Amino acid sequence: MIPESDFESICAAEFVPWEKLRCKTVLITGATGLIGSTLIGALLYAGEKRQLGMTVLTLVRDEDRAKQRFVGLPVSATPLRFVVGTIEKLPIIEGPVDFIIHTAAQTASEAFVRQPVETISTAVLGMLNILELAREKKSEGVLFTSSMEVYGHPPRGRKVTETDGCALSPLDVRNSYPISKLQCESLCCAYAAEYGVPAVILRLAQIFGPGVHPNDRRIFAEIGRSIREKQDIVLHTPGETEHSYLYTADAATAILTALLKGQPGQAYNAADEDTYCSIAEMTRNMAAANGIGLRFELKNEAECGYPEPAYMDLDASRLRGLGWAAQRRKVKDNSL
Repeated sequence: MIPESDFESICAAEFVPWEKLRCKTVLITGATGLIGSTLIGALLYAGEKRQLGMTVLTLVRDEDRAKQRFVGLPVSATPLRFVVGTIEKLPIIEGPVDFIIHTAAQTASEAFVRQPVETISTAVLGMLNILELAREKKSEGVLFTSSMEVYGHPPRGRKVTETDGCALSPLDVRNSYPISKLQCESLCCAYAAEYGVPAVILRLAQIFGPGVHPNDRRIFAEIGRSIREKQDIVLHTPGETEHSYLYTADAATAILTALLKGQPGQAYNAADEDTYCSIAEMTRNMAAANGIGLRFELKNEAECGYPEPAYMDLDASRLRGLGWAAQRRKVKDNSL
């Protein structure tokens, strides 16, 4: 469950121009995911505390399942409406859609290898549908959550900026995920340039925090379960990859900042730069801080869909230039 203190922290972020959301309708895709559910709770909380009079729409496949996911979110006067459908076949949405936050995507590494067609089609068709909706509704802002993986394999020992290029082979099936993210970014830029759709791109570092779905198999989720259950953390790779992390509440404020202040057709890195470390270092610190062990049970990385070792020291200065700042820095030496 996401603690109310996180929603309070997000609502208190004065660098977010909350007044731009007054009496507006915000659509969030991927609503039952880690980022989506945090955003919905935060908007409901802020809508109540700041009396914004906005409406929140959430795209969900199963309304009953979604309602169960949102049990425990803040009680708010802000209307929360469910739009039942899929991102691939977007239903008709009546009324205004002033802002769109698009977080829906395949997130399981194994699926990138075993279901690459679905990974690509969900990303690209979904992005096209969202941008067409924004064009139709004359939306004031669109935010696409991309990934640090679009940078491929930058060299170790230097910061990664938004202007850095990448080299991703389309012949590597696992690249179905980062290449589809790049295609979505290209679509955002194209719609901004040709149709004036105010689409902004946010390249997120590894997200961690409360509210992880029980079936989530990503590494931070597995580590969190190990900590809660007081079991050894098990790594299936040597943990050589180095990257930054971002707490969910900080991800939410980063998204809102870029959505409401960002330049259409531009990308922004979102990372708590002070958390940069290797996966092995992070897990060793987590294990020690929580009194549990760490074991290595190496598996075939390609078959499991794990990416090759990478060094993603994201430079978040462009986003900080919009006023954003990370508030929580606990991934190196604390619990998830």
